[in-house]
Amino acid sequence: MFTGIIETLGEIEAIREEGTNLHFTVKSELSNELKIDQSIAHNGVCLTVVALTDTNHTVTAIQETLEKTNLGHLALGSKVNLERCMQMNGRLDGHIVQGHVDQTAVCVKRAELDGSWEYRFKYDAQNGNVTVEKGSVCVNGISLTVVGSENDEFSVFIIPYTFEHTNLHQVNVGDTVNLEFDIIGKYVARLMARGELPL
Repeated sequence: MFTGIIETLGEIEAIREEGTNLHFTVKSELSNELKIDQSIAHNGVCLTVVALTDTNHTVTAIQETLEKTNLGHLALGSKVNLERCMQMNGRLDGHIVQGHVDQTAVCVKRAELDGSWEYRFKYDAQNGNVTVEKGSVCVNGISLTVVGSENDEFSVFIIPYTFEHTNLHQVNVGDTVNLEFDIIGKYVARLMARGELPL
C-alpha cells in the first residue's frame, strides 16, 4: 500500500532483457535503505527489489506489467518516481494507492501558468475507469487532485515543489503516463455497472 507522495527520483542505470522480462537497475538515494524482497513503487508500479548495492537497486517487470504501464518506455537515464510502501503508524498524506496501474494515458496539454502548471491527460474510457471533479487520481505514482473531469480526459494542476521533485517536469505532450484510479471510485463504478448499487 502506498500514499502517492513521492520520496525521491531514481535514474535508470541499466536495463537487461531476460525472455519477456526487463530488469531495471535504478540509482537512487533510497537504495542503501532498501532490502531484498521489499516493495517499492516505480512510476506508481509496485515492484519487488531483487538485487542491491549501496547506490542502486534492481527490480523486474514482467510482460503484462510492461504492456499495461509506461515502464517499457524507460531508457538509460530516464527518471522514475519512487515511493516505499506506507507505514501503518504514519500519516496518509496523499490517498490510498495500491501500486496497481489501471491503464496508461497520453498527455494532451502542458501549460505553464503563473507559478504552476496544468497537465491534461486522455485515456481509453472503454476500460470503465472514471475520474470525478476534486477526486483523487494517481499519475506516475503521484497523488493528485482531479480538475476538469470528462468522460475520457482530466486535468491536474501542479505546484512548483511537485514539478521539481517528480518526473512530471519531463512529461510533455504526447508522452505516456501511468494511471491508478481511486480505489473507492472503482468499487462504486463496478457495483453500479452490475446494478448492485442504486443510482
